[in-house]
Formats: sequence, structure tokens, C-alpha cells
Amino acid sequence: MNERIRELLDRMTALEDELRTALHEQEDRLSYRIQDKRIEFERSVREAHLRVKTGLFRWLVQYRPLNLITGPIIYGMILPLILLDFCVSVYQYTCFPIYRIARVKRVDYFVYDRRHLAYLNIIEKFHCSYCAYANGLLGYATEIVARTELYFCPIKHARKRLGQHGLYRRFISYGDAADYAERLEQYRQSLERKQP
Repeated sequence: MNERIRELLDRMTALEDELRTALHEQEDRLSYRIQDKRIEFERSVREAHLRVKTGLFRWLVQYRPLNLITGPIIYGMILPLILLDFCVSVYQYTCFPIYRIARVKRVDYFVYDRRHLAYLNIIEKFHCSYCAYANGLLGYATEIVARTELYFCPIKHARKRLGQHGLYRRFISYGDAADYAERLEQYRQSLERKQP
């Protein structure tokens, strides 16, 4: 990796850290704090949330009919999602120790904090939990596959594509064969640590 690319990657990492800090500052302005696994709002904010909450009956009456019709299709995806969850978890727990790849922590990807929002009714909270599970699972699976790709084939594609995982930017450029075997071994050793 040339020095300019390394500098750009370092700047990207610094910007990501700066973004995390700005997001935490925004949390402070929204008057909530995280206590263990519980999120607590200031009393005035919680009361304001309760005032704007849509009751269950009113929500059902105002709900878009097309959303109700497509609901079974959306929630029918739970079976493939559970199967994916099972398969990637079994894969990680059986193969990662063999390859000496640090396991992906499931808890880092599945966040169910929207249930603490008082302005959501029970159906909205259920929808949010489903989306949190689906998106958390896809992030979890993506990280497992990304670590596998880093272990076996850390080479960028010649054609650009959308939706690259976080490890991809550190991959070897397409066609750059210089010291490939040595760099591959360095990547493999980096996977033994907690974060590649």
C-alpha cells in the first residue's frame, strides 16, 4: 500500500472518530443518557414523548392499507433471516478457531434500544425490533464474511461496486502482485487480534 493511500486511510479513521464524538455530543443535546443497558431521558423529554405518542386504535385507523397488505411478506422474511443467523453463527464457531480468526461479537451488532422511546406504540416498537434484528444480522454476517475474505482473498475487485465492508479499503489493489504471499500472511496474523 503506498504512502498516500495509507495517509488517506488514517485521515478516514480520524474522521470516523470525529463523527463518533459529534454523535455523542448530539446525544447530550437530546437529554438522554445510557445507564447499563437502559436509556433514560430527562423527565421533561419523556413527558413530551408521551404527548406525541399515537394510540393503538388511532394508529390502526390511520395506518396505510398497503402497509398492512405487505406486512406478511416483510415478516415472512423472518424464516430466512433465522436460517442465515444459524448458518453464519455455526460457520463462525466451527471455522474461525481453525483459521485462528477472532470471533465477531454478536452483541456489537444487535441493538434493541428503540423500545425505550415513549412516543412509539407497541406495534411500532415491534416493527423497530424486527428491523433492528434484520439489520443487525446483516451487519453481523457481513463482518463474518469480511473476515473470511480478508483471510482467504484480500484483493480488491477491478470493477468498483457499492456496499463494501469496512475491511475492504485495506485490501490489496487488483493486479498488485508484489509481496502478495507476505502481505496475505500479515492479514491473517492481524485476524488473530480482536479487531483486524
